[in-house]
Amino acid sequence: MVHLKAAFATGEDAVPDPNASGGTTTSIVLTNKSSHTCKIGGFPGVDLRPDAGGPSWSLARSSAKHGSITLGPGDSTDFTLNLGMAKNNEEGSWKPQTVAVTPPNETTALTLKWPWGPLIHQDGATHPTTFVNPIG
Repeated sequence: MVHLKAAFATGEDAVPDPNASGGTTTSIVLTNKSSHTCKIGGFPGVDLRPDAGGPSWSLARSSAKHGSITLGPGDSTDFTLNLGMAKNNEEGSWKPQTVAVTPPNETTALTLKWPWGPLIHQDGATHPTTFVNPIG
């Protein structure tokens, strides 16, 4: 059972630069909404989903090392997404509508609305510019 809530970080340095040519980052915050502590670590599953039921894009994981963290009730941690931003209507661009975040060792996804513009679609790339980093 997932006792976490997810949200995009909204601090000035957490919002991706919509004019970034190429790479930028954003953070997703996970908050323990239960009344007991929970241990979390590793990589979340992140699937970008388009509207109209097209195929989703499961993000690759970075090569970063990871540990674990214990969250008390109401405590939060975060993880970053590296994003390869594209211009609107740019060739190869793709705009997700939602982001499904599945915390490590869980099977239920937390769904967020995608708040930004399109990405460079690289779902088959060996080293894509859009990928997920570990928690903490």
